[in-house]
Amino acid sequence: MKVTVSRKAHFNAAHRLYRPDWSFEKNDSIFGKCNNPNFHGHNYDLTVSVTGDIDPETGYVVDVKILKDFIKSEIEDSFDHKNLNIDVPEFKNLNPTAENIVVVIYDKLKAVLDSNLALEVTLFETPRNFVSYSGL
Repeated sequence: MKVTVSRKAHFNAAHRLYRPDWSFEKNDSIFGKCNNPNFHGHNYDLTVSVTGDIDPETGYVVDVKILKDFIKSEIEDSFDHKNLNIDVPEFKNLNPTAENIVVVIYDKLKAVLDSNLALEVTLFETPRNFVSYSGL
């Protein structure tokens, strides 16, 4: 029997959406106010969901304390109060769109979770705009 365990988290970060190989005008027409050369910030909300079998010994799919610690060490410590374009190595050559951010978060968490667990990450850039990724 598969059960999904979820944990919510939060981080604040700045970014700028742009492609250095495009003119300012083209970036502005595609990314609008997100192309601000001085960057802009979001209060990101994150839901991390892990699906797997219930361990007959512990009764857990995953220990939520361990999941919480992974989210803190892999995501919050790396992204919170950072400029994603400048401070986070994964975005040195990757445009920090919500879609790219959620994939980076997924990859970082998948690397530390037990391989038998399925993972889905949902990232809220605003209360109305959010993206999800489950490795597919």
